[in-house]
Amino acid sequence: MTYSPKSAGSPNIEVGPKWQRPDSELLAEFRRHSVANVGDALGRLGMPDGGITPLWDGCRAVGSALTVLTVAGDDLAVIDAVAHIEPGDFLVINGFGYPGRAVMGDILAQYFSSRGAVGAIVDGAVRDRDEIRQQGFPVWSRTVTPAGPWKNGPGALGTPVAIGGVVIAPGDIVAADSDGIVAVPFDKARGIAADLARIAESEQAMRAQAKQASAK
Repeated sequence: MTYSPKSAGSPNIEVGPKWQRPDSELLAEFRRHSVANVGDALGRLGMPDGGITPLWDGCRAVGSALTVLTVAGDDLAVIDAVAHIEPGDFLVINGFGYPGRAVMGDILAQYFSSRGAVGAIVDGAVRDRDEIRQQGFPVWSRTVTPAGPWKNGPGALGTPVAIGGVVIAPGDIVAADSDGIVAVPFDKARGIAADLARIAESEQAMRAQAKQASAK
């Protein structure tokens, strides 16, 4: 059974036009590779700044971007996003980097997970770190605070947002691990996926050389 908060469908939350999501096979290909390798395949672009970090050790996720724009310290658009989640979606929330109030916590994480989301990225604050870790739901955030949000809006769903200096559009492939985050534009994803095997093979060869050198 899936659930949605009662406030979904707020009149001051804009919803963008329907977007295309990458298929499950393409997402599975990206799951085979590290964020660092995906970033290399992108020409070392498309990676938000390192100030957005995993909420708990071992966070790793790959999914289709479901983008959310909020007012700093306000979670109304984040709540409304729950009703738009499809399995495999990765919530990408622009909270303007505001550290004063959390725009999601463990209850929203539970809603996200119940709808099939693979993770959430918040350029802003979250709370309930321990509870989210216990759930095992992958979250990356700018900071953590116990202060709760306002619920006034406005906001937007399914429109391009900027996260840590990188613009991410709905349907882009987002990969995140302990190193950080990378976003692959939807129209480049298949080409990048084809390059990843070559990059991984090259790195394996370099590691073997380094290991051999250190053994001498």
